[in-house]
Amino acid sequence: MSNRLPIIGIIAVFIVFLVYSSIFVVNERQQAIVLRFGEIVKVEKEPGLYFKLPFAFAGADSVQLIEDRILRFDLEDIRVQVSGGKFYVVDAFVTYRIDEPRVFRQTVSGSVLLAEQRLRTRLDAALRRVYGQRGFEAALSEERGEMMREVATQLRPDAISLGMAIKDVRIRRTDLTAEVSQQTFDRMKAERLAEAERLRARGREAAQRIKARADRQVVEIIAEARRESEILRGEGEAERNRVFADAFSRDPEFFEFYRSMSAYVQALVNTGTTMVLSPDSEFFRYFRDATGADGGSERKRDVAPAQ
Repeated sequence: MSNRLPIIGIIAVFIVFLVYSSIFVVNERQQAIVLRFGEIVKVEKEPGLYFKLPFAFAGADSVQLIEDRILRFDLEDIRVQVSGGKFYVVDAFVTYRIDEPRVFRQTVSGSVLLAEQRLRTRLDAALRRVYGQRGFEAALSEERGEMMREVATQLRPDAISLGMAIKDVRIRRTDLTAEVSQQTFDRMKAERLAEAERLRARGREAAQRIKARADRQVVEIIAEARRESEILRGEGEAERNRVFADAFSRDPEFFEFYRSMSAYVQALVNTGTTMVLSPDSEFFRYFRDATGADGGSERKRDVAPAQ
């Protein structure tokens, strides 16, 4: 009995190895290609536990696992020329999925790296064609979405030939090259300076119109004010003369006295003037008599004032 234990152990190990090499597991992120002597036998796309012939090392069934999820690769710093001759630097990326594992195995031996290399070349060419058909401003406008759809449309036939399906193409960055950036900046600067000069010219023109209108209004207002002041002055003079005339007609002696007192104030107060007059002058008649009578004396003419 003891001599049979090694044999039983060897048989058990062989059975375990046989079972282990006969099964394979496919998870939800994978799909499997079963190869027999290098030829595709079947493709398993659903997750689960599957069986195959053992002894893959002897040329029997072998399994190649293929991604069953959306993958992405990027294309960076692509220099493309637009129809006007200027250049952009473009970054783009592609999302795809391996829909036909059998075709994918036959064309690129199931290599994602090799498939992306082929797609990268075709994406580069598609970007150059799409940008080359459009002007300088198209990539920076709402037309950019249409450009991405057009690139995806051009890329899909090549992807299908590799067993892949293009899910989306996105232009991540579109920048001007250094020389074009400087040219664009200079052009925009010149446009802004010209616009600023136009605005300043319009402002100066508007200022001149406003100033001319204000000057005209000032002249009109001053002329109107002077006219009204002359009218009021004339009315005031007339009213004053009327009041004087009325006062004179009522009491001529008092009016003469008032006029004489006003003359004394104007001639003698704070004038610094020296006057040489005769005491019998008509100018001093109210100094001689409060009633203004001259006492029968002969009136004499005033002597001219001396400085």
